[in-house]
Amino acid sequence: MARRESWAGSPRRLTDLTSHLSRLLIWMSAPLTIDKGMPVSLMGTMPTPRPALVSILTLSLLGSSASALIVPMSGWVPVNGNANVWTDTSGACLLREERSGQAFPVLASQQEALAFAAKLRVQLSKSMGPVVVQPVDRAGFWAVLAAYDYKKEDATYKVSQLYINDAGILRTVTGSSADGEKGACVNAMREFIRYLAD
Repeated sequence: MARRESWAGSPRRLTDLTSHLSRLLIWMSAPLTIDKGMPVSLMGTMPTPRPALVSILTLSLLGSSASALIVPMSGWVPVNGNANVWTDTSGACLLREERSGQAFPVLASQQEALAFAAKLRVQLSKSMGPVVVQPVDRAGFWAVLAAYDYKKEDATYKVSQLYINDAGILRTVTGSSADGEKGACVNAMREFIRYLAD
């Protein structure tokens, strides 16, 4: 039985997803109202002009980051020595941490997280498969978890993505696996993103 192609085994598809997510983050700079009727950008209170935003996102999504993702699951290894991209030993699952360099508001309440989640769902639904979003509590602040299908040519990937404030900057932790993948890494990866990544 042939093993499904994973993100780890397909750098071109991972680059395509990264490029797509970069464009998505640009769309998300549209104003959003959180509490008290005050408009704020989804990317922060001072949106960066689009050319600078594109440059920042391109650099960050290609993996330029000072710190590294700590993956507590046994058997996971960095991809090509990059401590921001991890795969399990079978190559069926991939985890990636990215910092956008863009300001991102602290989601101090479930209401603020729900408002962001609603906006995020609308944007992701424009280009991804079925999208589910939910606020997740991170001991004193909130993050937003999105799950969706990413389709490229004849392949479909299941993606879980956490949007989180990291000292005022947007950080995402993204996990992906081929649609239908049944390996133990899938649930371990999703549970890590849902409950532990911060």
